[in-house]
Amino acid sequence: MGHFSEELQQVQTRINHFLEAQFEGIESHNAPLLEAMKYALLLGGKRVRPFLVYATGQMLGAEKQTLDYAAAAIEAIHAYSLIHDDLPAMDDDNLRRGHPTCHIQFDEATAILAGDALQSFAFEILTKTPNISSEQKLALVQILAQGAGVQGMCLGQSLDLISEHKQISLSELELIHRNKTGALLIAALKLGFICSPHFGDKTLEQSLTQYAEAIGLAFQVQDDILDIEGDSAEIGKQVGADLDLDKSTYPKLLGLSGAKQKAQDLYQSALSELEKIPFDTTALRALAEFIITRKS
Repeated sequence: MGHFSEELQQVQTRINHFLEAQFEGIESHNAPLLEAMKYALLLGGKRVRPFLVYATGQMLGAEKQTLDYAAAAIEAIHAYSLIHDDLPAMDDDNLRRGHPTCHIQFDEATAILAGDALQSFAFEILTKTPNISSEQKLALVQILAQGAGVQGMCLGQSLDLISEHKQISLSELELIHRNKTGALLIAALKLGFICSPHFGDKTLEQSLTQYAEAIGLAFQVQDDILDIEGDSAEIGKQVGADLDLDKSTYPKLLGLSGAKQKAQDLYQSALSELEKIPFDTTALRALAEFIITRKS
């Protein structure tokens, strides 16, 4: 895992520098909007989605300079979703990544606008992607838009909100997480794939998608386990928040040991999908392992 942590750190450094550079030359006009956007986007974060973009793209021969744009765009979408997710009308969280949430640090209206602006920012960045065809660029926009919207992340968030304080089944819970968490993880792999010379290979795209589906659910199962077993200081947000909101979680539906077994099963599914891919999948294997063994 040591080697993987170094790789993840390299991605974090690279994408953070790239994201900072995207703000250069933008005038704030004394409005708090730009600062709120930077606060949400540049203050920590594991950068799992950018890692997936780079790992997939580089595995398939894409140029790193091309992948920078896709990685930055998906992280901007992720940051916007966290700002809005933390709002009082949504999950009502005061802490994110060990810092006050955006609406606490600034105010609610600024936080809403920062989320709105980060979403636009993501697509603006994608339009600047170098060294790919217009067809590839259009595919990047389409995949990120689908993953973020009513067929993906936003649907998941909506289903999550209406499921609070009521019992839901395992299949309903998985539908929430396939969308809320999984859709952007799948999009990350597809963005890396689209930037590569193998864009258009449907069989390869299918295997990558199924790998991403497995790790997307595993990510959420591990999140739920950490909400029970984790350490607030390590995680950077309140432990036990799911219990307080009376949310349906994997441990609640399967028991803690059942949830841990579920994470292992999903990890094995992810690895078996990678077996079908005739490229060096080392980085994607390491990420799958990281997802189910992480402590934050």
